[in-house]
Parts: sequence; C-alpha cells; structure tokens
Amino acid sequence: MTTQQMMAGKVVIVTGAGGGIGRDIALLMAREGAQVVVNDIGATLEGEGRNAGPAQSVVDEIAAFGGRATSNTDSVADAQGAEHIVQNALDVFGRVDCVVNNAGILRDRFFHKMSSDEWDAVLKVHLYGTYNVSRAAAAHFKEQGGGAFVHMTSTSGLIGNLAQANYSAAKLGIAGLSKSIALDLQKFGVRSNCIAPFAWSRMISSIKVDSAEQEARVAKIKQMTPAKIAPLAVYLASDAAREVNGQIFAVRNNEIFVMSQPRPVRSVHRGEGWTPASIAEHAMPALRSAFHSLDVSADVFSWDPV
Repeated sequence: MTTQQMMAGKVVIVTGAGGGIGRDIALLMAREGAQVVVNDIGATLEGEGRNAGPAQSVVDEIAAFGGRATSNTDSVADAQGAEHIVQNALDVFGRVDCVVNNAGILRDRFFHKMSSDEWDAVLKVHLYGTYNVSRAAAAHFKEQGGGAFVHMTSTSGLIGNLAQANYSAAKLGIAGLSKSIALDLQKFGVRSNCIAPFAWSRMISSIKVDSAEQEARVAKIKQMTPAKIAPLAVYLASDAAREVNGQIFAVRNNEIFVMSQPRPVRSVHRGEGWTPASIAEHAMPALRSAFHSLDVSADVFSWDPV
C-alpha cells in the first residue's frame, strides 16, 4: 500500500469493473485506500449472459494486496439495479463518495443497417446506466455535502466514428448529462467530470480490421493499456480535484487532454432578417470557413501515442 493514499476513507463504486479499464480503476482506487464496490454483470461484449466471476476475481485481487472490496452483479441498465448497487455500498461500507460510470457494451453497425434492438441495448447500458447509477447516488452525495462522479465518454461521440451511431449518441449524451449534473449539484459540493479513454480493452478489440490503415490504427491502440486511464480517474475522485468540475478529459497512453466543449465560433447578421435564398447567398458562404470536416477520431488524433 502507498504511504500517502489519495482515496483513504473513501467508498467508490466502479461499474463494469470486471475487466479492462474498470478493473484497473478499481485496483488503483483500492491501492490508494478506497473501499470499492466492484460492479460487473459478467456479460459478453454484446451484453449477453451473466457471470459473477469477473467481479469477484477483481475483489480477490484487491484482497490479495490488503485492500477492501465487495462484488456486485446488478445491471446499471435497470433503475432498480442501480439503486441496489448504491445500497450495496451503504450496506457494506456505510457510505458512498464516488461513482465511476464505466459499464458498457457495443453493437456496432452502419446506421442504415442498425436495428432498434441494437440502438436500445447500447443506450440502455451507457446513457441510461450512467443516469441510473448517478441518480441513485445523487441524494446521498447531496445529504453528505460532497461526492464525485467520473463518467466514461468517448471520442466516438465527441468527434465521430464509423458504424457507431448508438455508441456515439450515448457517449455524447453522457457528456451533456455530466455537465448538467455538475451545474445542478455544484452547490452541494458534488462534482461531475468525463474521461474519454484511449485503451486496448475487450471493447476496443471488437473494432473491425478490414484495411491496412485500420490495422495500423489498432496496432497503435494496443500500446495504450487500461492502466493508463486509472490515475486520472482516481485523481478526479479525490479531494485533490475539488476545484475540477464539468470538464471533459481524454487520456491516450501518457498524454492527458482537456477537450473543447461546443461554443459559437463564427456568426453572421442581417438587419432585415434571413430568407432561405439570402442564407444560401450570404450566410453559408460567410460561415463555411468555420465548418467542421467529417473527421473520425483517428483523423484528429493522427500522431502516434506518446
């Protein structure tokens, strides 16, 4: 155990913590002194099935180095399940100080081929799941006059990616939800921030590799381990981050970014108002230089990970 533990005395819920990024966050939280609720339903990447093994395995890892943790297999996609997760923390550890909303599944498909079930399933786990657990914890945070939310967003939503309309919509929705939580709960000492992680995990391993370009991209991502994400998550959960609220960060190997949030970049004005024709003739040509191109995440983060 470390001598100066940033999370000593804190109780943290980490969803989707049976593997990948969630597991590494749970492990580092515990090493930094937190008592951890390791939540994972043990489903496949597509969200099928249940298995208590992954969550319990992480609890056993934490116990092996002297940390304290308990496993939970409730589903974040279900509001009652989310209530159970928070109650689990209260029953076992007596309080809750941080929620890390990390649970997720993928159902990648080009938009014109996407089914309603594929849309719903991803939204339910990512966006509804983040809402459900955050909502369940919010009353406790308010009552104790403090708490921290750390939500996992993605550059798939913040920037864009092919064949991920469901995932992208959910992840951009999480960024908006986080900002709203930060605004609504700041007066109670509650903070809410997002991390867009770049890491080779089970979720990323499903990326279709059908070109040399994609193969090169995946090779770069493999250098970025889930353990690289955990330090920022622990920091954002700790009292050291008390002044950090409503922000979106990205982590890529040894790089940490603060991401932009939408703001006006250029405007045009016409005293007599606009018509469709004058918009075509004047407004759009004047605004065009400020348009965003149809980038995907890899276009924006085009250099090799540092």
